[in-house]
Amino acid sequence: VIASCGTKVGTVDHLEGENQLKLTKDENDQHHLIPTSWIGEVKEDQVILNKNSEEVKENWQAI
Repeated sequence: VIASCGTKVGTVDHLEGENQLKLTKDENDQHHLIPTSWIGEVKEDQVILNKNSEEVKENWQAI
């Protein structure tokens, strides 16, 4: 998962429900959820978001 600024913010674990992506655990052993509305584009093995990394990390849901 790549933010609009080009920074990698995570890796997709799976689709959670109908409108959220669950990311694999980060270095702090924590999952994060991001809304599918943040997806700007999907290319081969990349999900590119329409938010920059700062916006993502301020607004994603830690679980």
